[in-house]
Amino acid sequence: MIKAILTDIEGTTTSLSFVKDVLFPYADQQMQAFVVAHRQDPVVAALIDDVRLETGNAVLSLAEAIAQLRQWIAEDKKITPLKALQGLMWEEGYRNGDFTGHVYEDAVRHLLHWHELGLKLYVYSSGSVYAQKLLFGYSDAGDLTPLFRGYFDTAVGHKREAKSYHTIVAALGLPASEILFLSDIAEELDAAAQAGLQTCCLVREDQPTDTLQHRWVKNFDELDVMAIT
Repeated sequence: MIKAILTDIEGTTTSLSFVKDVLFPYADQQMQAFVVAHRQDPVVAALIDDVRLETGNAVLSLAEAIAQLRQWIAEDKKITPLKALQGLMWEEGYRNGDFTGHVYEDAVRHLLHWHELGLKLYVYSSGSVYAQKLLFGYSDAGDLTPLFRGYFDTAVGHKREAKSYHTIVAALGLPASEILFLSDIAEELDAAAQAGLQTCCLVREDQPTDTLQHRWVKNFDELDVMAIT
């Protein structure tokens, strides 16, 4: 029986277009001004040092670091200092009311229902934990953060590696078979399955299903969690 649900965000609870057409462009547009304005902030300064470590260039200038960050955005790189800086910039956007976090209506209903049933809910996304909390905290449906027991990002490992899910299983303290992972990416589901988790693919964007090795649904309404054993 499923006792915990671990969900992806982009393409699963939230539309791909919100991330790619709202959040990413906002961070790209704000990067120069934000980093320059906050360069003395210890958190931002440490993240710029992390960019230098990632590039292997200890003398990378601030302007070069900003250019590298914007290049990573264009290439959709899942790099920890970039994700952390994006989270800081998105916080300003959410707080200023520039946008709210998109969460599918069916996802909101079922997250609330699963929470009421006593299922433990967790998030695992390539976006930073900070960014995850912002999206659900400033969602279209209001503050959804009380529904979740915990959040995981690439600090535990990449989402296409089985060892990342072993780490999460250990943190949750449950048998892997009692945890259901939801994602729209087959390779992530493959890795989770290798670690022993139950899996389900969200096919919201009409992606091909003929080669999927996992149960799949088009939305949360089609997912009967209590029937999974």
